[in-house]
Amino acid sequence: MESLKGVRIVEFAAFAAGPAVGKHLADHGATVVHIESRVRLDGFRAHYPPYKDNIHGLNRSGLFALCNNDKLDITLNLKKTPHATALAKRIVAWSDVVIENFSPGTMARLGLDYQNLKQVKPDLIMLSSSNLGQTGPHAHHAGFGSQLSSLAGFTHLTGYPDGSPQILYGPYIDYIAVAYGATAILAALDYKRRTGKGNYIDTAQYETGLQFLAPILLDYRVNGKVASRNANRDPYASPHGAYPCKGDDSWCVLSVHSESEWQALCRVMGNPAWTADKKFSSHQSRKTNEDELDLKIGEWTAAFTATEVMDKLQSAGVKAAVVNTMKDVYTDPQLSQRPQWVELEHPEIGKMHYQRPPFLLTKTPPGPTKRDPLLAEHNEYFYRGLLGLTQEEYSQLVDAQVIY
Repeated sequence: MESLKGVRIVEFAAFAAGPAVGKHLADHGATVVHIESRVRLDGFRAHYPPYKDNIHGLNRSGLFALCNNDKLDITLNLKKTPHATALAKRIVAWSDVVIENFSPGTMARLGLDYQNLKQVKPDLIMLSSSNLGQTGPHAHHAGFGSQLSSLAGFTHLTGYPDGSPQILYGPYIDYIAVAYGATAILAALDYKRRTGKGNYIDTAQYETGLQFLAPILLDYRVNGKVASRNANRDPYASPHGAYPCKGDDSWCVLSVHSESEWQALCRVMGNPAWTADKKFSSHQSRKTNEDELDLKIGEWTAAFTATEVMDKLQSAGVKAAVVNTMKDVYTDPQLSQRPQWVELEHPEIGKMHYQRPPFLLTKTPPGPTKRDPLLAEHNEYFYRGLLGLTQEEYSQLVDAQVIY
């Protein structure tokens, strides 16, 4: 992959589904301009914790920081039409790619939909990322990440068989859509390089989430089976679950798929007498008596730390892993060696750990190299230096609260 240096990207976007796409592209060299305004702040900046020291501040959001490293931040009050619309089109003419994740129809009402923008930038690439896509009978349904995860069926699959569906924390599907959005933009850039033509990308986050459910969707289509909540059970493995370990709220997961793995687990546990019971003599009998099996294994794991259980089982060829806390993730030796976290100094947050991409390209070393921007930090640099507004034009737009 070549560096994206020289590619200009403009984000009319907030939260994760749009800005996290731009983050991946900024990490690989693109110039990304994040647009917000004091009357419509990025939601992660304005009201989505965590904030540094639990003190709210527009430049103290950890989630905003994670999604916006290596970007420029400018303000543009799109409510101030027609001047704001004209300025937005001038920004688009400067760019190569536009990313937006407003509700369907918003960009059209502002005169900034693809049909209008390609008049000022014929080879424009534009990504619209929304819950349900730009078309269809439900396209304008309101919703956020948790509602979308339910609509796609994820919460129906999460929880205990006799319990209610469990809401997944945060906008889960947004991050699935991010991967598809970034890939689609790269494909469009390649197409543009070969043909000179732009592209419009209509991403339905709902539909990207369904890709992660393909096996059980097919199981229903072919076999008529409707998957449902099944705690930590697996259709094939047994035992398969999370087991308590020594320490406060400490757990280890393990998964046994074959008879050889079962025998290895028994040897690690010291071949206790209960493992010879007929109830656990075959894969089918272990599935039938899974509740009792889990209790027996939990009694063994409780005598060791989660790391000790993991090391013992992995050394014997049994799949196992510690259940990490968020603190553990930041100190994980594997992530530290790669390194996944890049420490940069932020004027209000202090030392902030920014996240590298989950893939490392030898010919295109990725960022982060710069912290996330403060609100409106690059207004004058961008509008005067990059876009070419005169001092008089810039001052008039500031006074009129178009740049605000």
